[in-house]
Amino acid sequence: MNDLKFRETDHAVRPAKSFTLDRTGGKLMGVCSGIARYFGIDATWVRLGFVAGTLLGFGSFILIYLAIALIAD
Repeated sequence: MNDLKFRETDHAVRPAKSFTLDRTGGKLMGVCSGIARYFGIDATWVRLGFVAGTLLGFGSFILIYLAIALIAD
């Protein structure tokens, strides 16, 4: 039989990344800052994306933003 042991360095045991709100670096609830940290990009680009999506999507991105803020963390 195989002798399986738990090792601290096993990445299969825990997820590599998890999404959390960034309340310290965020402007409003930390949604855009949390998304930016998760994907490793600048938060300004995420904020601009939400503004453009809100203007072009007739405000639907506001609902998406609020849903992320309420569900995450």
